[in-house]
Amino acid sequence: MLEVKLKGHGKYYCVSDVVRLFYDVICEDKQRGSVTAESGPDLVITCELEQGGRSVTYYDGKTFVPEGEPLEAGREIRRSLYLALCEISGRTMPWGCLTGIRPTLVAYEEKTPASLIERYYVSPDKAELACRTAEEELRLTELIPEEDLSIYVGIPFCPTRCSYCSFISQDISHHMDRLTAYGKALESEIRLLAPRIGRKVSSLYVGGGTPTVLPEAEFRSLLDCIYDEIAIDGNCEVTVEAGRPDTITEDKLLAMREHGITRICINPQTMNSGTLAKLNRKHTAEDIVRVYEMARAMGFGSVNMDLIAGLPYETAEDFTASLRRVIELDPANITIHTLYKKRRAELSKDTVLDRTGSRGSLEDAVREGYEMLDAAGYHPYYMYRQKDTGHGLENTGFAKGDTGCIYNVAMMTDMRDVLSFGAGSSSKRCFRQDGEEYKRRVERCFTTKNAIEYIKDYQKAAERKAEFFGL
Repeated sequence: MLEVKLKGHGKYYCVSDVVRLFYDVICEDKQRGSVTAESGPDLVITCELEQGGRSVTYYDGKTFVPEGEPLEAGREIRRSLYLALCEISGRTMPWGCLTGIRPTLVAYEEKTPASLIERYYVSPDKAELACRTAEEELRLTELIPEEDLSIYVGIPFCPTRCSYCSFISQDISHHMDRLTAYGKALESEIRLLAPRIGRKVSSLYVGGGTPTVLPEAEFRSLLDCIYDEIAIDGNCEVTVEAGRPDTITEDKLLAMREHGITRICINPQTMNSGTLAKLNRKHTAEDIVRVYEMARAMGFGSVNMDLIAGLPYETAEDFTASLRRVIELDPANITIHTLYKKRRAELSKDTVLDRTGSRGSLEDAVREGYEMLDAAGYHPYYMYRQKDTGHGLENTGFAKGDTGCIYNVAMMTDMRDVLSFGAGSSSKRCFRQDGEEYKRRVERCFTTKNAIEYIKDYQKAAERKAEFFGL
């Protein structure tokens, strides 16, 4: 078992984050002043913060000190500990010692790939990706006035539960009465709160789950409610995450088109029908193509398609083959997710991370995929990371031309306010801080994830948000 002793500081969270990059089963023991990792080697190391702000990590006569001027304490501790763990494990990480979910926040500060490489040990290709993405994120953020509001409307249900997902607990097809009741509660919450919104709405995103899991009548009713109650003008970006092709019908596409919606998501995750079946998705790759072509023929010009790199049952070559097929379809946006272990998902962490490397190099496949996207005219416009992502990689949205989703940028950059409706949703307010150009103090207001509780208490959820936003 690896034990990291803390000396001169109490930054347990920072130490745990870095250790987690390399090893599993992390435990913080504040009585002993240490962090342990059961899967690590039998070794005791010390991570010290000296009075001058310099961090030093050492063991067995070996000392690791970052070069250059010391950074903020948490970042400095991460740097020295990362150097030591690279030596101990014989591995490096693509994002170096960066452990946060938004690498572009650091890229805003550092400005150049060289600085990310030197200060945080980020690999050259990731440093370049972070800086390119940060530049586009900032450009899109500046299109959203700070006084404006973005809105999220959430339907946290899917027709089936994918084996990699923990978002829902049951197949909703067995609980259609619950789905109808949820739709009514969601509309009621919108009607309670929307008239009190006194701010211009720049973007609105109907997400999930799979919003198109709603029956046709309920789906139309929800769109009617949104457009009747929320002031949506011609400049407001509206996106609907149609998601699963087995839930998309011509009538639902017509309902969206009649409301003037042109941005939708049709998310294959993979273009391999065999994999889709194993993941418990009840559609084929041919269904994806059929629905996509129907949507384009009906005038939906901005379509996003998601793919997941690192799926079980697939090799690295399978992922690039799926991406090649999606690029051929020529959607406006393509989002690349790297598989990560969700707490209640069926898949084990070992399966997700493919520790044996039997499926090929995920990092190489993602790099090749990015090169394919670049050659096809796509550029990165937003990015985030999640703990336990395969091989420490990231999720990145790519766009052609000026088609990047404003809502995604508003949500991910934490520089613009978002009001959310529905179970499991999170509203946020972002406050400027003196001397900080890109950082904001963020406050959040969460709604229960339990759909049954939400159906019963949507009025309380609405009132909490009204108080939170001062409406």
